[in-house]
Amino acid sequence: MSEPVRSCRQIPVVRPEGGRAEGNSTTGPRPSDTAVTTTRRAVVLGAGLAGLLAAAALRDHAEVTVVERDELPEGPEPRKGVPQARHAHLLWSGGARAMEELLPGVTEAWLAAGARRIPLPTGLVSMSAQGWLRRWPEMEFMIACSRDLLESVVRARLRSDARVTFLERTEILGLGGDAARVTGVRVRPAAGGEERVLAADLVVDAAGRGSRGTAWLDALGVPPAPMEEVDSGLVYASRIFRAPEGTEEFPVVNVQPDVTVPVPGQGATLVPIEGGRWLVTISGTRGGQPTGDAEEFEKFARALRHPVVGELISRAEPLTDVMVTRSTINRRRYFEKVSAWPEGFVAVGDALAGYNPIYGHGMSVAAQGALALRERVAAHGITAPGLARRIQRAVAVPVGIAWELATGTDIRYPEAIGKQPNAGQKLFQRYVRRLMRTATGRPLVCKALLGVITLTEPAGALVRPEVLMAVLRGPVKPPLTGPPLTDPERETTLGAAQR
Repeated sequence: MSEPVRSCRQIPVVRPEGGRAEGNSTTGPRPSDTAVTTTRRAVVLGAGLAGLLAAAALRDHAEVTVVERDELPEGPEPRKGVPQARHAHLLWSGGARAMEELLPGVTEAWLAAGARRIPLPTGLVSMSAQGWLRRWPEMEFMIACSRDLLESVVRARLRSDARVTFLERTEILGLGGDAARVTGVRVRPAAGGEERVLAADLVVDAAGRGSRGTAWLDALGVPPAPMEEVDSGLVYASRIFRAPEGTEEFPVVNVQPDVTVPVPGQGATLVPIEGGRWLVTISGTRGGQPTGDAEEFEKFARALRHPVVGELISRAEPLTDVMVTRSTINRRRYFEKVSAWPEGFVAVGDALAGYNPIYGHGMSVAAQGALALRERVAAHGITAPGLARRIQRAVAVPVGIAWELATGTDIRYPEAIGKQPNAGQKLFQRYVRRLMRTATGRPLVCKALLGVITLTEPAGALVRPEVLMAVLRGPVKPPLTGPPLTDPERETTLGAAQR
């Protein structure tokens, strides 16, 4: 069976025996490559969100081929290569703004398809480790919908772009070139067939957690990159419910664990998604992990630091079975530290760093990384010497922020595996605990906290002089004693007795 190609133009191919078949080009030289007459070409490995955003970043500078093992659905449907799509996904404002810059109008397209733009903390009922956050006027925002919807809207925008071709049901076998320069990708149909090489000026590995990029680089003789892992043993389980009538504007609700208590970290998040549904994800680290037992799902949510999520779903109709995922290790490859990094190859998204998904940073980091990719290519040209190394260093910046946020918490759970924090990191963690407590009762500090969590602001925003002074003074309002649901929200979901 031949693989489907979603484009009217051909794809440049180099046969293993050395013959070359050039594709028909419908575009002229790119702005960043005005000195050359040949069309530049990029190959992106993986059609998940990171791969789609990388294609969006490169389409002004090259003809882009996206290689994907799955057959891609036309609409917001699940696919085998993205099992994590079954769980709650949060697209923070820092990531949404980056995607909007890469694909102008995509936010309106999400909303038209059924997503919601939820203001933060106005549309958030959240019990942090230090208490309930107040629902102050908007400081940041999130996009709430299923991962399938989010990705399908982005995919549809790129499918309509003549500069981007999708090569589906295709297996990636390795890289062409040598340790100095990657020149293409070896592929064949997933169902079996002839191997061939897709020639490329730039190859972007966006193949996710399952990427074999390190093995491909090893085969070329590229020195190995340092790698770090932090494993809290977290398992998460999700179920979709029919939302009660009248909850069209219902907030996101979550209960977070308190890492200062030496017990397994357990939490729950309820996200309103398209189609009048709630996507509920529960999670727990070693010794307190959820199971796939539907009878235990509500019980688990009720047994948390506060039972609000369990109470809310007790009156909602389940629409699916419980879906469980155990692949939650934080894993980062420091490709930017490899001194002999090859020209023509870049890793982004989860192929570079994967995080405990409970923090919701993966999509936003991928978006900001794609933006950095576009900026470096626009500034230097896709064939510039040293470009790949510049890109790898640039995408490491948003990766580093999310990495510190995730691993700084995960390493502190009982039986967590990984590098322990040093004295400086422990001191900063104590400061952050006080900051989070202050954020429950002081809007200036809450704004700084949300700015960093949503990847809108750098981590340094937490130690700006005005924030430091506010943290030293502490909260100006007393802690809330329960979840800040409004009376109509309580009555609609819990009944008048719990108002």
